[in-house]
Amino acid sequence: MAGVEGGRGVGPLLLGVRHHGPGSARAVRAALDAALPRVVLIEGPPEADALIPLAADEDMRPPVALLAHAVDEPGCSAFWPLAEFSPEWVAIRWALEHEVPARFIDLPATHTLAWGKDDKDDTEGELTGEEQPPDPTAETPSSEPSSSESPSDPGTDIRVDPLAVLAETAGYDDPERWWEDVVEHRGAGERDAFAPFTALEEAMGALRETYGVGGRDRDLVREAYMRLQVRAAQREFEDDVAVVCGAWHVPALRQKASVAADRALLKGLPKVKTDLTWVPWTHRRLSRASGYGAGIDSPGWYGHLFGAPDRPVERWMTKVAGLFREEDRIVSPAHVIEAVRLAETLAVMRGRPLPGLGETTDAVRAVMCEGSDVPLSLVHDRLVVGDVLGEVPPGAPAVPLQRDLDRLQRKLRIKPEALERELELDLRKETDAGRSRLLHRLRLLRIEWGEPTASRGSTGTFRETWRLRWEPELAVRVAEAGVWGTAVLAATTAKAEADAVGAQSLADVTALAEQCLLAELPDALPVVMKVLADRAALDTDVGHLAQALPALVRSLRYGDVRGTDTRALTEVAAGLAERVFVGLPPACAALDTDAAEEMRRHVDAVHGAVALLGDASGPGSGSGHGDLRGRWRAVLRTLSARDTVPGIIRGRAVRLLLDEGELGPDEAARLMGLVLSPGTPPADAAAWIEGFVGGGGGLLLVHDERLLGLVDAWLTGVPAEAFTDVLPLLRRTFSSYEPGVRRTLGELVRRGPGKQVGTAATAAGIPGFGAELDAGRADAVVPVLRLLLGLDDNELVGVAG
Repeated sequence: MAGVEGGRGVGPLLLGVRHHGPGSARAVRAALDAALPRVVLIEGPPEADALIPLAADEDMRPPVALLAHAVDEPGCSAFWPLAEFSPEWVAIRWALEHEVPARFIDLPATHTLAWGKDDKDDTEGELTGEEQPPDPTAETPSSEPSSSESPSDPGTDIRVDPLAVLAETAGYDDPERWWEDVVEHRGAGERDAFAPFTALEEAMGALRETYGVGGRDRDLVREAYMRLQVRAAQREFEDDVAVVCGAWHVPALRQKASVAADRALLKGLPKVKTDLTWVPWTHRRLSRASGYGAGIDSPGWYGHLFGAPDRPVERWMTKVAGLFREEDRIVSPAHVIEAVRLAETLAVMRGRPLPGLGETTDAVRAVMCEGSDVPLSLVHDRLVVGDVLGEVPPGAPAVPLQRDLDRLQRKLRIKPEALERELELDLRKETDAGRSRLLHRLRLLRIEWGEPTASRGSTGTFRETWRLRWEPELAVRVAEAGVWGTAVLAATTAKAEADAVGAQSLADVTALAEQCLLAELPDALPVVMKVLADRAALDTDVGHLAQALPALVRSLRYGDVRGTDTRALTEVAAGLAERVFVGLPPACAALDTDAAEEMRRHVDAVHGAVALLGDASGPGSGSGHGDLRGRWRAVLRTLSARDTVPGIIRGRAVRLLLDEGELGPDEAARLMGLVLSPGTPPADAAAWIEGFVGGGGGLLLVHDERLLGLVDAWLTGVPAEAFTDVLPLLRRTFSSYEPGVRRTLGELVRRGPGKQVGTAATAAGIPGFGAELDAGRADAVVPVLRLLLGLDDNELVGVAG
């Protein structure tokens, strides 16, 4: 088959392709139909030969990828992605359909992964482009370099992009557009099935003569191994062999080289023990924008070109119209017809054989998007790139942890999807509670399938909202996590125990305790609690203790909604709170501005934690810690009265006492008046105001004219030389208020004292306020309020009273 002019010749049939090229895929199918070889050799890791029959399984749906990982270090891994329109996938399917052996002939993964460990900066690269991650923990590009790397000097070491060089030679500034014109839009060799490969081989031969290996020294080793495999197949099948490989390698496979020379190149290669399997892949991961070196700009578009039986432009425009209609955008059949006509006209004007992606995109922008790129971005994201997620049959090899995860996903009816979506969970329902446990356990295992997000419409502990998106590299994370156990529960328990022992800070341990409760890991909690108690007893930094307390208290709430016994956790939380109460006042003395702001945040966090802790440690709880709330209020009084405590903390303490009802409005006004007296430095007074009215204190000033009057009088009396120093602090404080609050404050200050709120405001005729209470309109709210609260008339009266 060496000379393939018009048919089969002597030697192997070398079919040079571009990875993920639908034109190459169609051409491969036509060439194989014409040649009918007895064996098909495909560029890929030979350890995966046993996995080839799975491609015929009805549950196997591309895009998929071969995943190879080191047995002793699962994070050291590599992917070989295949889409429906990948020439290698077409070759595999052709061989299975015609009952012809198919074999992978690239350098074994045992060497490829060892290379990845030894040299994390070197990567593989060719037109087919297997993906070899230089970082053992992350999948990164390894294949075809970007088109910007086209060299002008053959002697340079930078990598050659064959498509970029050929496109530039042909007068194109875009390699993708050149490839579409000469391959995708020219058919698959209708007259001569081998002609496309003959032309591409000649072009690559010229490039190899000029650029050698093009900066890919390791290609010499890979090509030596492939030549050996091709020779062996020729002997076995009497030269009736077809080879599907990157077009870049074809000249090297065609050249005459001795067996001894090829074996010498392979001598002494490093090795690691590897496992291989099929994993689902996505169109988005095939995209060059994802960082995949052999990626393409438009996997969704290429998939459409490969799958469309006829009229690809018309069918594409119909897809775009359907997408817009799903998004409630008005698109009529007339839009589709006009967009097709415009795309065809643009192709003629630009001298292209058929409308390409550029012409269809321009037509959609002009006709369906009215010139806007905003809706066009939706087309690019959903259709041009796409979120197609492949599927792998259950019989594919997998680590035990992956099998257990698959079982749980089926049981809980939570299917991995490439498209990001939100999942609302009601933890009072058994299935939703199980989903929550699974997602939290996976997060502990560093398998970031789901990310918790703020729930809409509820702040209760019985509801959770997750943002889900399955990425192919999560299969690597599952393999890595397999070292902790063969089942999700066992692996998560072991991982949590190890994390507790190795935690760097007290806050890390308390956060882990919270995660253990969320994930329901009863066997891990004793270990975590012991580490937590030991760390808490030894840590004397009040800041660390204050950071740790809120997560611990939140854990009590989570344990309550999940029915978990949290008595030990309550005891530790109460003891931690006691230590904070003792150490906080001295820790707040003599702090600089940044430290004072950080400590103010700690005070807020502890205040919220004590409120949530409630009476769990109060009288009758059995904890022996008494009334925590009462002692915390005493700490706040101490902080509010000490002159050595920074103003921002004293102001915050007064505000918290006022909110708790432990400090009357008159006393709060008196304390503010003392701080804002002329004897207090303006910077200290401004810091006190920030602590007092910051964080939602705007409404407090709106409804208390005395406090607003005090602030107003102080601000107008600040000397000019000090005003510029306090202005940034005050601006930061008041800029945090809602626009409506700021507007109301400005209006009240403009009207002057005595006209702020209450009856004075209504008497002054402020728009929106009546002269007095409208009892009829107020009573109209009562039935709705009764319905919302589920109360009868007497109960509602009691609540109102």
